[in-house]
Amino acid sequence: MSLRRDNHARTANHLWSHTACARRTALQVGAISILGLGGNHLTGLRQASAAPSANAATGFGRAKSCIFIFLSGGLSQHESFDPKPNAPENVRGEFKPISTQTPGLQICEYLPMLAQRSQSWALCRSLTHGSNDHSAGHHIMLTGRSDLPRGFQVTSPSRTDYPSIPAMVSRVGPQRNNLPPAAIIPERLIHSTGRIIPGQDGGEMGSQFDPWTIEAASFHNMSYGAFPEYSFDHQQRGKPDPRKFQAPQLSLPHGLGMTSVADRLRLLESLRSQRESLHMAAESQKFDQLRERAVSMLTDAKIHQALDVTVANEKTLDNYGRNAFGWSLLMARRLVDSGVQLIQVNLGNNETWDTHGNAFPHLKDSLLPPFDRSLSALLDDLQASGQLDETLVVVASEFGRTPMISHLREHYKLPGRDHWGAVQSVLFAGGGVRGGNVIGASDAQGGNPIDQPVKPENFAATIYHALGIAPSTTWVDAQSRPHAVYHGQPIDGLM
Repeated sequence: MSLRRDNHARTANHLWSHTACARRTALQVGAISILGLGGNHLTGLRQASAAPSANAATGFGRAKSCIFIFLSGGLSQHESFDPKPNAPENVRGEFKPISTQTPGLQICEYLPMLAQRSQSWALCRSLTHGSNDHSAGHHIMLTGRSDLPRGFQVTSPSRTDYPSIPAMVSRVGPQRNNLPPAAIIPERLIHSTGRIIPGQDGGEMGSQFDPWTIEAASFHNMSYGAFPEYSFDHQQRGKPDPRKFQAPQLSLPHGLGMTSVADRLRLLESLRSQRESLHMAAESQKFDQLRERAVSMLTDAKIHQALDVTVANEKTLDNYGRNAFGWSLLMARRLVDSGVQLIQVNLGNNETWDTHGNAFPHLKDSLLPPFDRSLSALLDDLQASGQLDETLVVVASEFGRTPMISHLREHYKLPGRDHWGAVQSVLFAGGGVRGGNVIGASDAQGGNPIDQPVKPENFAATIYHALGIAPSTTWVDAQSRPHAVYHGQPIDGLM
């Protein structure tokens, strides 16, 4: 499959039409768009400010990278990290809590591997915002802004949207190598109707700051979960799921596609030998030097290894799981090694975690087991390599689920829970986070925060803080107006 080329065809076509380019040089310039990139994705315009003040919270700049795991659809706090065993039956649900390695801390019985690793992660049980709508909730959590921007449209992204957290890191985070600072894997978030969910891109910053999207999984409008092992349909319509998870295939402009590994390797070798020609073209034609760097990405063995996760060794595949969840987190792990600073991992497309009905069998059989395994493998892997302390891992959804169980009989055979922005549980690990720690609390029914309410602004600030982006950092729009990066303080007591 190819990497997404959103908004870059015009750039590529212009470069191809440049009369001074020889065909072989043009091949390399056109290759910028092979990875779904324009030079704008590697721009050097960054407004990171000076060192943080002396009274900055602990953990500032501790993380070199962040893996932002997003569970689109809305993870139920009751059936994950905030069980309520003493609540009435129509609140507590069917699952039982189990003890973790942290005294007094219990989580859902279908997360046993994470329970064994509780000293490596912390919970915030009191994140809250005011929307129960999928699209608004996505925008709120993916941008870290509780309010909605002017002109917000639930049906599509807009250039008046706020910038996503990955876009913000792309804009103000330090660039360490030729790779884009932020990436989204394994696919963009798409509604079952096919429309793009807002809040994922650069928004008002402009398309040049849209995060790098690596398309390794194709969209399916009815089947969800960690395919092929754990694929399911919420409404049990019995439709087959033919998708494959695969490393994105490189493709050339003008129909010069390649399908075999050998062909791709020959292309890479050709590009290596032509770097000098490209450099000369950049000098003579004043191409953006950052575009030249984009071409050099194609010859980096690390990026190709990072993307080709389905052929990892047997032990690694067994640890992570041979499914979309496992492969996605393994890809994120490798992108950390490659130097990407923020990787947003969408474990399931929009509505995968939207358990209005058939909630308990789908969570028990299709969602929690691959999530538990893949996230545990990621934490183990980072811990074993000594990188967990410098890699922040966060897990969140657009909202939680209602305290009361309900049953939409016209759509689902069995009951579930509806949308609930008032509270959700968020997991944090690594990057200076104090493991075995719980921030905030929800009430006896898991419906509202009763201790230390945390806003999406605090959530975003925690990520920026861990990555070393100073609170005073700003970015400047096309009208030369400054905009703040931080809209809240990092979560108190987490680090």
